Amino acid sequence: MTDRRTFMKSGLAVPAVGAAQGGAVPLREKFFGCIAGCHIGSSMGAVVEGWPFERIEQQHGTLNRLLSYEHYRNGWQREPGTTEDGVERQKLMITAIIDQQDRVTAEDVRKTWVRDIKPESAGKVSEPFEAILLAMAKTPIPANDLGKYCDYAGLVSMARSCHPIGLINAGDVRGAIEDVYEVGQLYQTARSRGLHWAAVTAAAIAAATRTGATVDTVLGAVFDNCEKGVVRELERGLKLTAKCQDFRELRAAFVPVYAGTGIPYASSYANEVVTKAVCVFRMVKGVTWEAIVAAVNLGRDTDCAAAVAAGISGALTGAGSIPPEMIKQVDYATTLNVYTNSQRTLRQHADGLYDAFQARLRKMKTYAEEMARA
Repeated sequence: MTDRRTFMKSGLAVPAVGAAQGGAVPLREKFFGCIAGCHIGSSMGAVVEGWPFERIEQQHGTLNRLLSYEHYRNGWQREPGTTEDGVERQKLMITAIIDQQDRVTAEDVRKTWVRDIKPESAGKVSEPFEAILLAMAKTPIPANDLGKYCDYAGLVSMARSCHPIGLINAGDVRGAIEDVYEVGQLYQTARSRGLHWAAVTAAAIAAATRTGATVDTVLGAVFDNCEKGVVRELERGLKLTAKCQDFRELRAAFVPVYAGTGIPYASSYANEVVTKAVCVFRMVKGVTWEAIVAAVNLGRDTDCAAAVAAGISGALTGAGSIPPEMIKQVDYATTLNVYTNSQRTLRQHADGLYDAFQARLRKMKTYAEEMARA
């Protein structure tokens, strides 16, 4: 455990740079922006997860700070900046990619599950169905079959956590989509609705890392490469919110469209969360901090919406717009989290992915040079 005052002065959290400071965003900083945006958005949004936006407005006005919160009614009052189950899912993918120094398969990630998930994390930083999946992962059942035994094929489980898949496929939209359908079978049925929507997240992140990427080119990559039914719903959402100037207008516009209740995870279906996140991304023009604040104040599945909106935004513009104290606080909270699958800092996660991507590029270059001489 690290003393909070010592940690906050230690400089372990490297200051972010990015579009907010002017100029092009280096690829390494796009990786950092994506991970930092996701983790900070997740931890801020977790405080009001499942709330209607009217309750958020009444209690917080505009929620734009990290607060302590309790999840799963388990008595654990979390330090402000503590992340939640979706980020734990993501951390396992990050670790698998760092281990492989390349793209990963469902089997690669399954190995990381079995090795790194702490038994005591069940009910603390993971959903109940994930404990069942982990138990099955320890059997000879193929990794690609595990998702068949999860009841929630349409949930946002993969779509809100697959950012590392987009990053290891930086610039390669089709590769990112292929890997989502592969790795996503750990959580959901092959080619299910949940994975179609996860493909949007990964494709957008891969497209955002390209040189000269813009909000329009990111959306164009999604429209050109993702499943047609998904694209139609995104287009409807973007048209519905085209004139929205702030998150209050945006959330009001969605009230007649997404208001499901009465079933498990009613507000956490991927089509709703990802559509809202993409509309936030477009509205804030990819500015990462603005994406976090807007998504956190939408109501319903706030942490997942923030993870997706800020992850895509961060991959485009970096983390320069995020207040540095937010980065430090999330890193500090991680040092206190005895249930987490990894206590890497935000920078360590992002740099680990970036280094793995560079290793992948070197392998590709070696292969290209060898075959050019064949």
